[in-house]
Amino acid sequence: MNLSRRTKAFAAVAGAASIALIATGCAAADDAASDGGPVELTIATFNDFGYTDELLQEYMDEHPDVTIVHNRAATSNDARANYFQKLGKEGLADIEAVEVDWFTEAMQYSDLLAEVPDSAKGRWLDWKEAAATDADGRLVGFGTDIGPQGVCYRSDLFAAAGLPTDRAEVAALLDGDWDNFFDVADQYKAATGKPFIDSANSVLQGIVNQLETAYEEPDGTIVATENADIEDAYNTVVERAVPISAYAGQWSDDWFASMANGEFAAMLCPGWMHGVISGNAPDVTGWDIADVFPGGGGNWGGSYLTVPANGENVEAALELADWLTAPEQQVKAFANAGTFPSQSDAYEDEDLTGFTNEYFNGAPSGEIGISRAEAVTVATFKGPKFFQYHDALQNAVTRVFDGVEDQKTSWDTWVTEVSAF
Repeated sequence: MNLSRRTKAFAAVAGAASIALIATGCAAADDAASDGGPVELTIATFNDFGYTDELLQEYMDEHPDVTIVHNRAATSNDARANYFQKLGKEGLADIEAVEVDWFTEAMQYSDLLAEVPDSAKGRWLDWKEAAATDADGRLVGFGTDIGPQGVCYRSDLFAAAGLPTDRAEVAALLDGDWDNFFDVADQYKAATGKPFIDSANSVLQGIVNQLETAYEEPDGTIVATENADIEDAYNTVVERAVPISAYAGQWSDDWFASMANGEFAAMLCPGWMHGVISGNAPDVTGWDIADVFPGGGGNWGGSYLTVPANGENVEAALELADWLTAPEQQVKAFANAGTFPSQSDAYEDEDLTGFTNEYFNGAPSGEIGISRAEAVTVATFKGPKFFQYHDALQNAVTRVFDGVEDQKTSWDTWVTEVSAF
């Protein structure tokens, strides 16, 4: 069955939002509701996981005594700060989402997380499940999405610059290494006088995610400031990405607005970004998706659901997390927000393989996502301090972009800063 649906437009949340979904009934839940009473389950996510009101209502219809309260933070950074402030204490949700860039950091406290039931084990991609398994063999994270990247682009802006617009031709144009990508970007800027891509730090993310080693070795050795690949990535971004980027970073109000106003023509685009674009530029008809990524393949993002072991409704929370991350629900979340499934069984689902995205000119985003996932050959090791090192390096790029420091000075500032971590 070949499905053609328009993904629901979800404007990115500008602040923390709380969505309460209420159902009533008489069936017994578990844990706090083991006596036959109702149970309220809280789930905390960020950005857009594709967990719509309708999807959560499906679960409540199947479990009439369960009420789900969904709290959604604006950014991963906000969620991280809250998570580590409260983990092992009080105040976390029954289910907490953790982003892949700081998941290894969370794994240091795996004893504070409930174990995934045996019935759910083995259904994720091997590397996705292995990353959530601690030294004692306990799986403590329910894999949600992964972020295989393509390139989203404005076909109307490409046409105005004299570039091809057909998605296959765009894929051929951008196929190759990062230098080829920057050459095309330079060509676009020369023709239009405008930036080609949204964010210099998204390029940094893309390059770093193609490295086997970034800031830490698996044995804990810190290599951040001595890793020539990291210094090369920084220099490449400053010299070639900064001049063709509209912004240093992402997630600002201006960045959200720019998806509709034609300020730039392309974005490095994991599946979860599709919903961000369509939600913030609902009336723009030029967006499309090319099955290509500079340097081959790359994975940006992906998350896990965790259940704090000291929660009030651990068993009920495990059941909900299990349901939310089952292949069927992963495909539904993909349809809602472009969050690409982390379970290979989902790749055989016709609702995924036949999925086309009306907003992106009918792009076969299901097939593109599978192709991009298969192109990923490197899983960058992200140690406990990856988030801090990488955030600091992004700040170094931002300083250059903003003209606060020159290229060498900003690098030296980063070296001094992270040497104290």
